[in-house]
Formats: sequence, structure tokens, C-alpha cells
Amino acid sequence: MVEQWINWYNELLTGTGLSKSLVDLIENVTIIVLTIGLALLADYIVKRIIISFITKLVRRSKNDWDDIFLERKVFNRLAHLAPALIIYYALQFIFDAPRLVKFLESMVQAIMVIIILLVIDAVVNALHAIYRKFPVARGRNINGYVQVVKIIFYFVAIIMIISIFTEKPPKVLITGLGAMAAVLLLIFKDTILGFVASIQLAANKMVNVGDWISMPKYNADGDVLDISLTTVKVQNWDKTIATIPTYALVSESFNNWKGMEDSGGRRIKRSIYIDMSSVGFLNEEQIEKFRKYYLLKDYINDKEKEIAAYNKSLHLDEDTVTNGRKMTNLGTFRKYLENYLHNHPKIHQDMTFLVRHLQPSEKGLPMEIYVFSKDQAWANYESIQADIFDHILAILPEFELRIFQNPTGDDFRKLSSI
Repeated sequence: MVEQWINWYNELLTGTGLSKSLVDLIENVTIIVLTIGLALLADYIVKRIIISFITKLVRRSKNDWDDIFLERKVFNRLAHLAPALIIYYALQFIFDAPRLVKFLESMVQAIMVIIILLVIDAVVNALHAIYRKFPVARGRNINGYVQVVKIIFYFVAIIMIISIFTEKPPKVLITGLGAMAAVLLLIFKDTILGFVASIQLAANKMVNVGDWISMPKYNADGDVLDISLTTVKVQNWDKTIATIPTYALVSESFNNWKGMEDSGGRRIKRSIYIDMSSVGFLNEEQIEKFRKYYLLKDYINDKEKEIAAYNKSLHLDEDTVTNGRKMTNLGTFRKYLENYLHNHPKIHQDMTFLVRHLQPSEKGLPMEIYVFSKDQAWANYESIQADIFDHILAILPEFELRIFQNPTGDDFRKLSSI
């Protein structure tokens, strides 16, 4: 039908008495103008009418997935095929040069392959966005798989474009690439390692977006922003971005604080160093003083009865220091800390709870606090920890205990003034 119309138009122009070269020029210009006009009309109809109609239907729909396809511009990218198809089928009528027409057709076919590739890319992104809305996505990151799928489609598109221009079947090109396998393995080494690592990370639930991880080797200590095929982005607490090779999370060690966040508590593990020369037995006056402390009243009463019963059972003379058991200021202070922390509203009582002595050293006797705070937020956690140790340092002289620390310049000045 198109050829009949062109022949009729050619006869009409010839009948006007114009030369053949001028008739051919007018005919080609007319076809080019009509082709451009039809391409623009097709683009207008698809985008302004069909896409607008689809958009209204999507907005009225109760489903979320179609909104995601619309947001990812799947339909908009698909609309570019309409003008490309019109230009492709019109080329054979515009030029009378077979080689030029063949080259231009190949160009348009390559453009259509790229358009289809962009549509597939948008569809994959939309499906990934839909997946992230499901509860299972919180524990399994498939970003690496998504990128592998995209790489496969990009590879197929490149093969198709080469096939179009060389006029060789894709199968022949793929077979020829077998000889380049070693080179490809070298070029895509990081990608292959990252793909394998992504599978292991997802299968073993080692790390997910949003987890707090620390990896000192890469100066990474913060929240995971993205896990791609080749890199993992971590936003540090100072707002800098650290990048870690994906395969490094499998081949090397790192800390994932997700378990701490899920547990409901955050560990406080800190020691104070007691000057061992300040440790001693309690006298009657001190015992009576501590008996008035709310946190020690029950302990003092129970401990007195226990020690008296023990010493009596062995018929020991309590007037001699070396005979029998006696309460010490250090042991009483340790019990005070236990009761203080048990009554602290921001300390988790159902998790590991220890107030213990560590191995003495040249710095004194370490007394370690090993408990969990209920508040996991960093600033709040540090505030709770600081309040506890503020209280410990302030209350320590009440037990006639001293903190061990190295001599300072002020200590030497006081010594020299004597």
C-alpha cells in the first residue's frame, strides 16, 4: 500500500513537467518529513495519551507494585519503541542506496536493542523495589544478585548489537568468546569474587543494609548504606563514607553489632583501678556507718551473722586480726556497686551482670563493671556509663579506698613543698 502511494505521488510530480532529479528530491523530502511527523505523532500518542491513561489507572489501583513500575519509568522507556519502529520501516522508502539503508537499519535496530535493555533494567529495578517491601527482605539482601542479572542482560545486548552490525548469529559470537575466557576472568575478577561473596553474605545472613559493622583495616565503623556486587558502603559515625570490597567481608574478619541491637541491651565493660595499699578490714565504727546505707543495710546484717556463725563454729578468737573472717572495705564496696547497679533503672537486669576483680597489676587492682544498658543509642549509652562511673569515683572515698593513678606534676609540686 505504501509503495502504491509512493508510485502515485511520483506520477503526480512527473505530470507537472518537473525533471526526474527534482521529482526524486521532492519525493524523498516528502517521505522524510512524513516519517518525522509520524514518529513525533506516535511519540505524542504513546506518551501523552496511552501513558497518561495508564498512569491514571495505576493511581486508582490499590496495588503498590504497579505504582513502582510507574515510578521506575518502565512504561515511559517502552514508549520510545514506537517512533523507532516507524523510522525503521520507513528507511527503505527514503533512500535508494541499499548499503546506506542497511547501515541505517542496523543503527535503528541497535537503538531498539538499547531501548529494550533500558526497559528490562527498569523492570529489574521495579521487581527489586517490590521485593524490598516484603518482610523477608530485611534479612536477605539481594542487591548482588540484581546486579548480576543486569550484567547478563547487558552482555546479551552487546552481543546482539555486534551481531546486528557483523551479520553473524549470536551463537557464533558467543562461541568465539570462549577463547577469551581467561582474559574475561582476569578483567572481571573483582566482579566474580563479589558475586560469590554476595551469595555467601546473603545465604549466611552475615550483613545487611542498616547493620552496624566495624572493620578497622578499612577504617569502617558505622551503618551499612549499600551492598553492591563489588563494594560495601559504610557511613561512619563521623559521617564519612568507607568502601569495603564485598569479598573482604567473607575472606577477612569484621564485627557486626546487629546481635547487640537485637538483644535489647548494650554492654558496659569498664574497669577502675584500686590502690591495693588502701584495702583493709572494717572496724566497728565503719560497720555501723555502712549499716545506715540503704544499699548495704541488709548485706551488713546478713554478713555479720554469717561471719559470726563461721568464727564461732571454729572457736576462733576474733580479737586477733589473723583469726577468723572479717569484712573488708573492698568487698563491701563491691557489694555496694552490685546493689547500686541492680537498683539502676537503666541497667538491664536479665542480661549478664558482673562486678568482679581482675588480675592485679602494677597499676593496682582492676574492679570491672560488666553489665548491659537498656538504652542502645550511642549518646544515651555513653551518658549512662559516665553517670555510673561519676558516682563510683565520688563514693569511693567513703569506703576509704583510693584510685590508683600515676604521679602528676601537681603531686611532685606538693612533694617538693614539704
